[in-house]
Amino acid sequence: HVQLVESGGGSVQAGGSLRLSCADPGVNFNTYCMGWFRQAPGKEREGVAVIASDGSTSYADSMEGRFTISRDNAKRTVYLEMSNLKPEDAATYYCVAEGVPMNAAQCLGAITLHGAGSIWGQGTQVTVS
Repeated sequence: HVQLVESGGGSVQAGGSLRLSCADPGVNFNTYCMGWFRQAPGKEREGVAVIASDGSTSYADSMEGRFTISRDNAKRTVYLEMSNLKPEDAATYYCVAEGVPMNAAQCLGAITLHGAGSIWGQGTQVTVS
């Protein structure tokens, strides 16, 4: 499988916004659940948001209302719009493609586990000051 390509990370002041993008050139993009997890230094991986192949979404509680995930199947790209960023949102954000069919709730629980059929990107850094 071709590597996921992430972009959009950077530095922002608290209260600011960023949009992360993840392109998946793989031919089965439309059938994948796509999502993001994050990991800050010294902390465990934390699922952020997912969007299933049917467009349904699921968010971690602390992100709901501030983060929005979307996908453009024609561009094979998933987006994570992050607003009202807080210092505790600072982390490396990883894009994940889950090749095993699952609903959004299952996908949010799976994306940090690197299970069978799971493809991860290299990560993009988000800094909030």
